[in-house]
Amino acid sequence: MSMFSALEISGSAMGAERQRAEVVAANMANAETTRTPSGGPYRRKEVVFSGANNSPFQLLLAGFRRLTGRSAVHISKVVNDPSPPVMRYEPGHPDADKSGYVAYPAINPIEEMVDLMGAARAYQLNAAAVSASKQMIQGAMDILK
Repeated sequence: MSMFSALEISGSAMGAERQRAEVVAANMANAETTRTPSGGPYRRKEVVFSGANNSPFQLLLAGFRRLTGRSAVHISKVVNDPSPPVMRYEPGHPDADKSGYVAYPAINPIEEMVDLMGAARAYQLNAAAVSASKQMIQGAMDILK
């Protein structure tokens, strides 16, 4: 494992957490969207992280294989939440069905805020790891002077 591998992994994780925060922000912004171009209410989005490397862990530690983008953290896909929409009785709403119910997205603002705080905290932790890695690299360069 090279000295820069930790920087590569933490940097990719920071990018993935930024994308996660964007998805959460989109969910919050569309919490009351009852009509989309595809029809029906907005569907809550969830991110799926990926970062598995198929090479043996011992080879990575020994430094025999360089880390690639496949071993870094990234979002493999963004999926729709399978939860059914929340039905509210609002007979005067333009999107109400024949019974007077309107389908709203199944978005809980509290869960979204917890997700956003988790993404922000993970981003901060990876930023701290980048900072620590930079300090170690600088220390090693000072020793070599």
